[in-house]
Amino acid sequence: MIRLIGYFFGMGCVLFLGVAAAAAIYLNGVAKDLPNYEVLASYEPPVATRVHAGNGALMSEYARERRLFLPIQAIPDRVKAAFLSAEDKNFYNHPGVDISGLGRAVLNNLQNFGSGRRPEGASTITQQVAKNFLLTNDQTIDRKVKEAILSFRIEQTYSKDKILELYLNEIFFGLNSYGIAGAALTYFNKSVTELTTAEAAYLASLPKGPNNYHPFRHTQAALDRRNWVIDRMAENGYITQSDADDAKKQPLGVNLRRGGGQVFASEFFSEEVRRQLIERYGDKVLYEGGLSVRTSLDPDLQALARHALQDGLIDYDERRGYRGPVTQIPPSGDWGPALAKLKALGDIPEWKLAVVTDVSAKSVTVGLQPDTDGAGKPVADRVTGTIAADDMKWAYRDATGDRKTAKSPDGVLKSGDVVYVETINEQAKTYRLRQPPKVQGGFVAMDPNTGRVLAMVGGFSYAQSEFNRATQAMRQPGSSFKPFVYSAALDNGYTPASVILDAPIEVVSGGQVWKPDNYGNEGSNGPSTLRFGIEHSRNQMTVRLAQDMGMELVAEYAERFGIYDKMLPVLAMSLGAGETTVMRMVSAYAVIANGGKQIKPTVIDRIQDRYGKTIFRHEERTCEGCNANDWANQEEPTVVDNREQVLDPMTSYQITSMMQGVVQRGTAAGKITVKDRDVAGKTGTTNDEKDAWFVGFTPNLVAGLYIGFDTPSPLGRVSGGTLAAPIFNEFLEGAAKHMPAERFHVPEGMTVMAVNRKTGMAAAEGDPDTIMEAFKPGTGPADSFHVIGDGEYMSQDQILESSPQAQQAVTSGMPGLF
Repeated sequence: MIRLIGYFFGMGCVLFLGVAAAAAIYLNGVAKDLPNYEVLASYEPPVATRVHAGNGALMSEYARERRLFLPIQAIPDRVKAAFLSAEDKNFYNHPGVDISGLGRAVLNNLQNFGSGRRPEGASTITQQVAKNFLLTNDQTIDRKVKEAILSFRIEQTYSKDKILELYLNEIFFGLNSYGIAGAALTYFNKSVTELTTAEAAYLASLPKGPNNYHPFRHTQAALDRRNWVIDRMAENGYITQSDADDAKKQPLGVNLRRGGGQVFASEFFSEEVRRQLIERYGDKVLYEGGLSVRTSLDPDLQALARHALQDGLIDYDERRGYRGPVTQIPPSGDWGPALAKLKALGDIPEWKLAVVTDVSAKSVTVGLQPDTDGAGKPVADRVTGTIAADDMKWAYRDATGDRKTAKSPDGVLKSGDVVYVETINEQAKTYRLRQPPKVQGGFVAMDPNTGRVLAMVGGFSYAQSEFNRATQAMRQPGSSFKPFVYSAALDNGYTPASVILDAPIEVVSGGQVWKPDNYGNEGSNGPSTLRFGIEHSRNQMTVRLAQDMGMELVAEYAERFGIYDKMLPVLAMSLGAGETTVMRMVSAYAVIANGGKQIKPTVIDRIQDRYGKTIFRHEERTCEGCNANDWANQEEPTVVDNREQVLDPMTSYQITSMMQGVVQRGTAAGKITVKDRDVAGKTGTTNDEKDAWFVGFTPNLVAGLYIGFDTPSPLGRVSGGTLAAPIFNEFLEGAAKHMPAERFHVPEGMTVMAVNRKTGMAAAEGDPDTIMEAFKPGTGPADSFHVIGDGEYMSQDQILESSPQAQQAVTSGMPGLF
């Protein structure tokens, strides 16, 4: 008997040793292929890049995996408790694998065998870290063994808090959100520290199966799973039973975050930033690098710019009449689902899509596009309202605006028409008929002293067209280019009182004869000062001036100001025949506004990497001594301005003064109503009125815009003064409330003298037709009357013959003309 027992014992030992040896060989083979778990120490997950406005408000986020990395110290205890209760209650006690939990799972799976239930897992948080970071999701024994081995090794190498930190920042929560910080923002639009117990419990329920617990598609399942987690939190002693009962009474409260931006109307600006980031760092860094980008955007000025440009575009478009409905749907029955499927202009919340349900001679009844729930289904409520006849009179004309085609609403709309409406009175449910304009434009506002772009609007609606007309549209600037011709002249010996002949001119080039006319075929004015030429935008004078200087000089200045990279030195370019962008024109005007200093326009102030290190800064000025550790009676440090002087500061003031005249009595007279500060600017209208421009500035703000069709075609009888200047004025009126009033500074050493407006010579005492003109040292009004572009000194009789204005002055008895 003893021998038999010994025999079985020996056989058992041999069998045990055999199994152990086989297991050791198997484990050794599996362990050879294990990935290096030490890489977890240098873990850098893909993190979202966040773009902020100048005031810190979030503009946009860019990520393939919406994730924000949070150190474990920043995660509240109640959030940790929710995940430990849901996933691994023994996390802080096991060595990587929970033996008791594994045994319980095996027993439960044996009991449920054949029931069709999904097998119960027993993976610890450490095992999930091993799987998510180092292994695949293959459902094999080899993978589970590798997972266990790695878990033991990870536990021996890293602290529990480090493992939990890796887990909470890596897991997927659904809706493209990764990590607890990203999930809190996505589901509740909150930071992690603001989560309630119920909200933390719901997020903790999601890693098991985000789609199974979708807050809108599977609401009850989500509630049940959340409440189960809350019960486990109470069972494990993290919260009291009373707190658990209160938490379970709360609704899910999911408030899905719509996009990443919080700055109204910043889409064009954000897209420009995105393009520049990709150009600088590439796609991967943008979407995975976790950059923090501080832009130059001023949200208040951005809203003003957007509103001003849209007002101008709508006003022009509605004066051309109605083009028809967006589409048509059946108006009978429940029109809500069909209307909800249509895509509205999401970045214009003031406008809503509506279907016409009834039309009469006095009003129109419309049904508004219903909102949708989180699952994308239209809500049950239907909102209706009315459009009064007076609120759609503009639509009584055809699409050309030339003739009236209707006398009342029933001649314009019919049932089933889908149109845009804007709220007049929400309580009374009254609306105004709207239509997206075909005409477009671009707008840029900038700090002239730094080049920081404060506002940018690339068109009527980003949802309508992502093409940024402020930076991408190449347009002819027309007469808005003239200040740079005149700046080149003033920088090279001419004065604001220099006289040029305003008379017909013929230029022969390549066998072709070019005869530039003044705008609107206005007659010539004869000999006139440079000031008169720019104030009244005289084409013939500008061509003569450019011809007298030489177009090579004009081209040099245009390139120096950054308007063109390489300008063709032909006379037609002096009238703005080349193509450039609004951004470049505004930047060039900023040089004039800041006293002639070169600027580099920027939409980005600073970029930091994921660790907070600054890797780009727009500010290039240096300040030696600014970072002194202590004060030892040293001199106060000064910031060294190392920017290139593009234009003489005195020239800058002279051309600024002349452009003030454009606003006060020239082509923009009466269009700029802001009176508490100095304003200068220039209108621009291209051939056949295809584009209308205005670029203007104050001492601390420069802004410019153009209006035109994307495929250039005539706008009709409009000009920069009538179409673009009012838009600039609307913007400036609003901006003036946010910026201090300032006056243009006269550089030291300049002499201000009274000159006759027509002759440019020193004004005689009592001469009523005078203006104060600024002259550089060593210059002043001419002693004799010399006309540039004529080549000879003119007698009084010749002046009278060539100048109707001079004739009128003499016959009126005005003294001091000559």
